[in-house]
Formats: sequence, C-alpha cells, structure tokens
Amino acid sequence: MSEQVALHPKRFSANLVAMAICVASSPVAAAAVPQALDAQTGQQPPATLELGATNITSDQLGATTEDTGSYTTGVMQTATKLPLSMRETPQAVTVITRQRMDDQAMTSVNDVVKHTPGLFLSQSSGPGRQTYKSRGFDIDNIMYDGLPSSYSGWSMGVQPNLAMFDRVEVIRGATGLVTGAGNPSAAINMVRKRPTADQRVTLTGAAGSWDDYRGEFDASSPLNESGTLRGRVVGSYRDRNSFRDKEESDHGLFYAIGEADLSDSTTATLGFSRQEDQTNLFWGGLPIGTNGHHLNLPRSTYPGSDWENKELQVDTVFGDLVHRFDNGWKLNIAGSSSSLDGLFSGTYLSRYDGPLETTAYQSREDEKQLAFDAYASGPVQAFGRTHEIVVGTSKRIYDKTTKQYSPYDLGLPIAAPKPDFVRSGKSHDITTQDAVYLTTRLSLAEPLSVILGGRLDWYDFDDRAGDADFKVTRNLTRYAGLIYKLDDHHSVYASYTDIFTPQSSKDLAGKTLEPIVGENYEVGIKGEYFNGGLNASLAVFRMDQKNRATQAATQLGCPVLTCYDTSGMIRSQGIDLELQGALTENWQLAAGYTYTRTHYIKDSDAAKENQQFESDTPEHLFKVSTLYRFQGPLEKLRIGGNVYWQSRMYNDLDLVGGGSYRLEQGSYAVADLMAGYQVNKHLDLQLNANNIFDRVYYSAIGTSTTWGSTDTYGDPRSYALTAKYTF
Repeated sequence: MSEQVALHPKRFSANLVAMAICVASSPVAAAAVPQALDAQTGQQPPATLELGATNITSDQLGATTEDTGSYTTGVMQTATKLPLSMRETPQAVTVITRQRMDDQAMTSVNDVVKHTPGLFLSQSSGPGRQTYKSRGFDIDNIMYDGLPSSYSGWSMGVQPNLAMFDRVEVIRGATGLVTGAGNPSAAINMVRKRPTADQRVTLTGAAGSWDDYRGEFDASSPLNESGTLRGRVVGSYRDRNSFRDKEESDHGLFYAIGEADLSDSTTATLGFSRQEDQTNLFWGGLPIGTNGHHLNLPRSTYPGSDWENKELQVDTVFGDLVHRFDNGWKLNIAGSSSSLDGLFSGTYLSRYDGPLETTAYQSREDEKQLAFDAYASGPVQAFGRTHEIVVGTSKRIYDKTTKQYSPYDLGLPIAAPKPDFVRSGKSHDITTQDAVYLTTRLSLAEPLSVILGGRLDWYDFDDRAGDADFKVTRNLTRYAGLIYKLDDHHSVYASYTDIFTPQSSKDLAGKTLEPIVGENYEVGIKGEYFNGGLNASLAVFRMDQKNRATQAATQLGCPVLTCYDTSGMIRSQGIDLELQGALTENWQLAAGYTYTRTHYIKDSDAAKENQQFESDTPEHLFKVSTLYRFQGPLEKLRIGGNVYWQSRMYNDLDLVGGGSYRLEQGSYAVADLMAGYQVNKHLDLQLNANNIFDRVYYSAIGTSTTWGSTDTYGDPRSYALTAKYTF
C-alpha cells in the first residue's frame, strides 16, 4: 500500500464535472418516466409536497425528504426495519431532512450532530477529533442506508460529506436490534440520495468567511426512454481556511449511483463514493495554565506545527436488491464494502518536563469494513387482524491495521521541525459479527399494538498481532414496545431496548468478562398533526449500563497483569422533548430540549459513586431551527434562524504541585440567521450568518495541565453566501 494519500483537487474536480455532463445529457422522454421507487420502503412514494415555490399535490409525506420542503418525514425504518411513522416508533427519534441541511448550510455530519436534539458534538480528544454523544455515551456506529459502520472519533474519525445524502435519521437510546454491538447512545443513519424520475442538474457555489469556498454539482436523470434505468452523480469540493492562523483544510467528494427496474417488482441499485479530506489541525488544542486556569489566548492562536497534517481517503461500493411480492411481502438484500487509507502526522502541547513543549507522533491506518444484510418483511393475518413481521440476517467485518512510527517525541521545542519518522510497529485486528434477527408488530386491538424483537449475535475479535483474542457467542438483544393510540393525533408508549459491548478484560480465573449491557427504559407521548407534517414528542428515559469492568479487590492468583470483575454500573436518566415539522404551510420548525444526568452507581473507586460520569458533557441542551417563507409580493423571500444553548461543563484537574482546580465553561447560547431569495425558477441565493452576536466560548475544555490540553474555541461570527442554479 502506498505510504502517501495524495489529493489532486483539479483532477478530482475535472472528473466530477465530466461525469455530471454525461449523466445530465442522457436521453429523456419525460412523459414516459415512472415515479422512482422510495429508497426505504421499496414502494412508489406519494406525490411530493413542495413548500415555497410552491404547489401542494399531496399532503402525506413519504420517506424521501428531498423536494418536500419539510423538516420532518413520513416513514422511517432505522429503529426496527419496520416502516413506521415517528408516532408509531416507541423511542425518541429525529430526522434531519434535505431541506434543513440546505437551510442551515450543513456540510458534514458534525453539523447534523450539533443541531440534533439530544446529541452533543464533543471535541474533548482534540479540535479535529470529534466524538458524538447521546444520553451520556459515545456513538460508536454510523449507519449508511441501514448498514452499520464502526466509528471512532479519537482515531481517524471520518466525517461523512452531506452532499450525497437525502436525510439523516437518529434514534436515541440503545439500538442493538439494528446495530449489534455498541454503546447505549444512539443510531445515526445516513440515507443516501437516489436517482430521480425527472432530469435535473443543480450547480452550487458558496463563499464564506476566512476564504471558505465550496462548489457542488448534482445531476440526476433517467437513462432510457422508459425510465427503468436511472442515474445520479454528485460531486463536491471545498477549500477553506479558519479563524485560527495557519489552519486550512480541503474536502472532496464523488458519488455515483444507478438504479434499474429489472421488472415491475424488482429494483437493483449499485453505487460508489470516494471522499477525500485533509486538515493540518487534528490533535492538540490550546494549553491551560499550570494553575488549571484558561490562558484566554486569542481565538486566532494556532496550537499546531507548520508540518503537521492528516489525510484521508475513503472508497465505498454499495448496492441493494429489492423484490416486492404480490402478497405485500418484500425481500431486501443489501451490501457495502469500504476502505479507508489515512495518514496522520501531528503534535500537541504538553508539560511532561515542566516547561511548555511539543509532543509529536505519526501513524497510518488502513481500515476495511464489510456489511451485508438480508431480510424479508410483510403482513400476516391472524385472529382477524393484520400484523407485520421482519426476519433477517446480517454480517459485519471490521479489518483494521495501524502502523506506528518512531520517534514518539515528548520533549521537542515549540515549532520544532518535523522529526524523521521511521516505521516501528504494527497492530492488526479483525472483528466479525454474525447475526439473525426477528421483529414483529402485533395489532392487539384497534388502539393498541406491540413491537417485539430479538437478535442473536456471534462476535469474534481476532488480534492478528498479539494474543488478545476473545469471543461472544449467541448474545441475545431484546426489543419491546407498547403503543396505545389515545385519539387520531396522540399516542402513548413504553419501550425497553438493550445493546451489548464486548470487553477484553479477564477475571481472576482468566476468563474473559461477560459483555457490558446497556438497557434503555423509556415512556412517552407523541403527537402527529397535519397528516404527519408536524410531529411532537415527550419522553422520559432511564438507561443502565451494567457489567462494566472494575479492578478486582484482590489480585492474588491473577493470571494476567490485572484482573477485573463486572461490578461497575452507570445510570443515565432524563427527559427528551421535541417538535419538528410544519406549523403552517409556510413555516417550518425543529426544536428540542434534552436533560440528561449520567452518573456512577457502582465502581471499584468508591469516590466515583453518585458522581457525574463525564463532566465535560453538558446536562442540558436546547436547540431550535426555523424557516418562514413569505407569500404575496414577498413570496420569493424566506428567512430563518437557529439558537443553540447548552449548560455548563467542567473538569476537575489535579495540579502538579498538589491540590486541584475546577476548569469550567459556563452555559452559553449561540444564534444564527439566514435569508434566502428565489431570483427565478433556476437561481436561488442564500446568506447564512452564524454566531451573530460573536459569542466567545470554549467548545471543549482542557483535561490536564501536563499532557495535551484540548481547550478549543468555538467559531466566531461568520458569513456564507450560497448560490444554487437548477436546470
């Protein structure tokens, strides 16, 4: 494998444009083109609802959000693989639609996490090492069209480019039924754009503060006269600097997908994407004082070195086959294969020897992920009622190789030149998960239904460079939800879900510990208005993560370096409120408030009991986004805005000379505004102004006065102008 990941922006962009022209110029017979099949349900979606430029041909939303103008969706399958509305799903759920991504000028999954209720964008591992949290725990899976993929923000941490996605569906709480192993946090499902039934080309250009430039094209068309072949190509390139001196990054994307109706009942899809990212600030943040205080350095301070860099290339091939039987049943077979090549050379500021100095490191990662899923779903008649069943099987393989380089220098002068790195070691491990699952929705009575699900997992961790192998055999994941319809608009629900996390620690007998189990208990009420155009929810939840490894009270007879037992437990509990969708035909709103308290119940360190689990994660989050489209003489104008508020976060630091200090970032709010103008049916202009009051705050705070601090400023006031031309 090459020892460099080379980015070629000009060649990359030229290839994208050439393929876009090829797709856009394909022959079309518009009158003969059938409606494209919905990517999630496999059925033809209802006619679309367009808000703004604007005629309503149907008031019922489907799964696909593109061209609806809506901040909500009609059907989502992320929680159970059953096509359920939000009201029918017995968990807290959110969808970030294509319209909302465009209104807020979102470009990566970081933007989605920042604006999704109940999710927290954490930079506690460094300004470029984002982790995503929900209900107090890290999100370690990101799904693509329902297929899970492992995610680790503190490692290479790929941030999916939103240009190729129709929507992002989020299920909060334990999601083991659909993801297998993981933390009891949330499932983030990135749902890709599909080819459209009509021919269209959209060109987008954007320019923003600090020399932030972005260009995109999106071309979709039927590829034959009957419309049974359809294709779509999306390309994006972004070159940006930052409010921090010397910081720069670029991001490239190419995405192509084709659909073929093999018959009236069978549709096949095949696609490919390549994402290339580069940045020169990844690892360390700003230092804090030896007394634990913020140094309050200028926001423009760049804590890195001139030579540091991180480069990523991710290639993905994916496809699915959907067959719809005459009796209402459906067979869905999907697969995905991705490979990541990443090279990181970087530094962080530290005080291992007393004065402030630089620590340098280099590593290369080669990751391959394979996912396969096949299921059949459909109705069953029993006891005079109609029920639904999903039965399926899945397989995941995560093959990761990390190459380390020396020296790992701990005492370099600040701004020292790049060390002469030499490869010094390698780790290689392969994780395999095989599963079978069954889900059913039983209609017990007209207002009452129950969802029951179960999943068996076989988990195998193979350490190819050592002897840390372990297995989990036939782990049972359970799902149960009860939904009672109060009236035509409101339902109450109660649910139980769980998820398992394998652990490699051993007990005094030398046996690998049982998996950690995260159990999620939730009750709530949901409302659905305007035929699903507006959704509201209130949930109360409690989540227990049990069987956590804690150091054994005695180490006598321990056959390894340290032995543990499964006595640790953490509890997360709180409330979750959300409103998303249309208040009127012209007014979209997405608002959410979440309170989460996560604390230790049991731990080998008695001092931790009843203490906050991660204090640098806020307990309160409030997020609201809105858009209003004027009518009459001002019908071409739309305005909107966002408000983000979080409560305080802190870290208790041990000082070198003794004692401690509580480093804090108090509660803060950040407000954004946007205005758009539809010049004509082809050209649209939009201005986004972020952090309009120029609030100064830390998005992450330091954790140590000795080793790499992560004090990181949030973005100052900024502006971005976007022009979109469609033909």
